[in-house]
Amino acid sequence: MLGERLKLLRQAHNLNQVQLADELHVSKQSVSNWENNSIMPSIEILLKISRYFRVSTDYLLELDDRTYIEVTGLSDKQ
Repeated sequence: MLGERLKLLRQAHNLNQVQLADELHVSKQSVSNWENNSIMPSIEILLKISRYFRVSTDYLLELDDRTYIEVTGLSDKQ
């Protein structure tokens, strides 16, 4: 579910819940509730999360399990 993906992304970026909350301009309690699947973020916040972690909303919602590699700024050879 979204909560598991969000927690994995947050931990992979070495962020705690407070730091992520600050980045998204929400409360720490909101992040905790999302990670526990108690509530879902609004569409606006879902888009912010997607942009912040550079993943699709489909990935966050577990509609797409593809793995992506960030290639921005790399040359064709790289």
